[in-house]
Amino acid sequence: MNLLGIDSHCHLQDPVFDADREEVFKRAHGQGLGLIVPGYDMESSAQAIRLAHTHEAMWALVGVHPHDAKTFTESDQVRLQDWIHDDPVIGIGEIGLDYHYMNSPKEVQRAVFRQQAEMARGMNVPISVHSREAEEDTVAILRELPEIRGVLHCFSGSQAFATQLLDLGFYLSFAGPISFKSAHDLRDLVKWAPMNRILIETDAPYLSPVPWRGQRNEPSRVIRVAEIVAAQKNFSTQKVFDQVMSNTISVFHVAS
Repeated sequence: MNLLGIDSHCHLQDPVFDADREEVFKRAHGQGLGLIVPGYDMESSAQAIRLAHTHEAMWALVGVHPHDAKTFTESDQVRLQDWIHDDPVIGIGEIGLDYHYMNSPKEVQRAVFRQQAEMARGMNVPISVHSREAEEDTVAILRELPEIRGVLHCFSGSQAFATQLLDLGFYLSFAGPISFKSAHDLRDLVKWAPMNRILIETDAPYLSPVPWRGQRNEPSRVIRVAEIVAAQKNFSTQKVFDQVMSNTISVFHVAS
């Protein structure tokens, strides 16, 4: 299948899609979109793999989100390592740090983030990183792991944070919030960021772009994200999709 683009981060296994998951997938697939479906705990990671096995142009990430870091066990790590050998699994994610909700203690989040990131580096696969109100610690841990590659998903941080990530070889993925009326600073950051280091995503079912803000998001709406990026870069939407496809292949080694 010749893909127009890839939604680099969508939770299609989320229960909110149980009633119409196939229709949601067909809308994205019909527009030439591939999907990367990350896990956020062990069960959702297993579900992502099952979906990727049964759908064309879909890939899975496996990992434990910082919210659930307190539940992470040695057996979970072994299971993640086993999953990495499964064909549709292309990396570790969604992992990282979240100091906003603090569903797991900071020290536990840091330990589990480091553990999963070290595993990814050792197995030569990329990571998809969640970082909220934890920029300094996120960069500190990534600096401990030279040669690790990946993306900071749903980027909404500072330009200083973005610069540090780019210096580490990471990519920045932008989602629906770049379309929000008040997101002037974020759009300025999109304009500033090098186009060869940008990915796009929906983070569905969350963060629907305008004009669907407040509704359940879905992968087909990544086209709206591409349009906003195009407007900031003064590029055509097709040029954005072409470059983002190349970038996504560079990070995740997916085959179009």
